[in-house]
Amino acid sequence: MKKLYRSRTDKKLFGVCGGLAQYMDLDPTIMRLIAVILLFVSFGWAILIYLVMGLVMPIDDGYTDI
Repeated sequence: MKKLYRSRTDKKLFGVCGGLAQYMDLDPTIMRLIAVILLFVSFGWAILIYLVMGLVMPIDDGYTDI
């Protein structure tokens, strides 16, 4: 079962893009490019959404379920 976490290892600011990339099985660079594109298209709403996700999403504890 997949869970959405902020990435502890692949992060630039809060680890939101790294966590979303792990959840969607994407390259983190592609997820960051999508976030930058959304920043310009959404007239700044993406910043607010990113900050809320950075505060609400739990951070990865480093343990894996087998």
